[in-house]
Parts: sequence; structure tokens; C-alpha cells
Amino acid sequence: MADELSDAIEQNAKGPAKASGDAGSVEQHKLAEQIETDRYLAAKEAAKKKWRGLRFNRLVPPGAD
Repeated sequence: MADELSDAIEQNAKGPAKASGDAGSVEQHKLAEQIETDRYLAAKEAAKKKWRGLRFNRLVPPGAD
């Protein structure tokens, strides 16, 4: 899903911001809004993971009991 979203953002960036024709006009979301949405979805996906990017370890020097 992340690859599809990244591809969609890339396509929207390459396309025109506004287009009009006989059938009507079309306007895309701003690129800043699309990037913000991509960051939000990536953070939401990362929050679902078990460790959430944070892990605590206890360091014990050798010979210490």
C-alpha cells in the first residue's frame, strides 16, 4: 500500500494542478497536503508494530552478578 500511495503522489506531482475541458474541470489536492497525508499514514502504520521503534535493553558488564 505504501508503494501505491508513493506512486500516486508521484503521478499527481507530474500532472497539472488544474484541468478543464468540455466535460468540466478537475483540480488535484496540493502536493503539500499529499505529502502530509503520506507521513500520517506511514506514522499510523508504524504505530501498529509491536516495538514501535523503541526497545529497552539492560547492559550487564561481564562478571557482575
